Amino acid sequence: MLLLIAVANVSAYLWGHDIPPYTTHPTEGSPVDRALSALTILFVDARVYPMFAFLFGYGMVQFARSREARGVSQSAVRGMLWRRHWWLLAFGFAHAMLLFGGDILGAYGLTGLVLTATLFRHSDRVLRFAVWTMLILFAFGAAAMLGFALLIAAAAPEITQAIFTDDTLGTNADMLSGIAGYGWALLARLGLWFVATPTTVLSLLVPACVLLGWIAGRHRWLEGAASRVGLGAVAAWGILISALLAAPMALLYLGLLPALEPIAWALALLDQLAGVAGGIGYAALFGLIGIRLQPGRNSARPKPGPGAVTRAVSALGRRSLSGYLLQSMVFAPLLSAWGFGIGARINTTAAFGIALGVWLLTLVTAVILDRRDARGPAEALLRRLTYSHLDSVR
Repeated sequence: MLLLIAVANVSAYLWGHDIPPYTTHPTEGSPVDRALSALTILFVDARVYPMFAFLFGYGMVQFARSREARGVSQSAVRGMLWRRHWWLLAFGFAHAMLLFGGDILGAYGLTGLVLTATLFRHSDRVLRFAVWTMLILFAFGAAAMLGFALLIAAAAPEITQAIFTDDTLGTNADMLSGIAGYGWALLARLGLWFVATPTTVLSLLVPACVLLGWIAGRHRWLEGAASRVGLGAVAAWGILISALLAAPMALLYLGLLPALEPIAWALALLDQLAGVAGGIGYAALFGLIGIRLQPGRNSARPKPGPGAVTRAVSALGRRSLSGYLLQSMVFAPLLSAWGFGIGARINTTAAFGIALGVWLLTLVTAVILDRRDARGPAEALLRRLTYSHLDSVR
């Protein structure tokens, strides 16, 4: 999952390229570059953050359950969650200020604060109602925006054309990573973060995914507990539906559906909605793989334990916050204009190669920490801040 995050985020550092306003992928390059970008639009973009939002919600339930099992009161657990999410919001602020304006930690922290205060102890029925309400509201909003885009494209095509040809502000990557002075880039990143963080929460998709994670966590869904909705079905249908609904965006990027260009910004909203299905589908897929890799306990012929690769990936998963931040610690100075500026001189294939290399670096780092029985530095700091007033629970 962190590899998918790396692939999704690295394109935000490709500044100085010809990039349409509806995507983060350059249109120039070899057929391989364009094919990789199209596949990323189909299977990665708009899928990784819903996936992590779902797991974030699932983890909140695990966090509360483990503390309550140790005798911690519900009010104390609520206080821990409250502190944890305030500090996660602060982590996101620091991440955006120092390195990456596309930070998502702040949105997760803000979502956690709002949902913990309003819904955490409510029944599954209430949570399901809240999820459906959020998804329906977003779907109606996306449909309304699509209708508005069609109306504008038909009534005033010159406005749409001006939007797609005006490059005064440059691309999203230019604004995120193409500013040469570190101080000015810092201000730009913070400006984007202060707008994007509440907007991401108010768009309702991240909160909906967190609530779905709560419901799944309560029933230990990813751990293989019996359920009317199987992991395999969710993985297959979620990823398939997500890819089908993303197909227009991929074909538009490849230049095969130029008629859709005037309404591409509205189609992107529908693609984000489809990303919820894809993100939860990926979580189900990896959960299913994890269950299959577990050593058998009740079988006459128990399966062997996890191999070295599985243990390494698991070690990184337990240090995912540190792994996520380490990606930015490499990407930002290497690719941004205020650093080495390589983002302007490489193509998509090279960028994805760097993403893979950085993910491998985080994997090796996690293995080293695991052998020393040490938490990731970000996890250790967050834990210390969360428990700083409860020495008996530390």
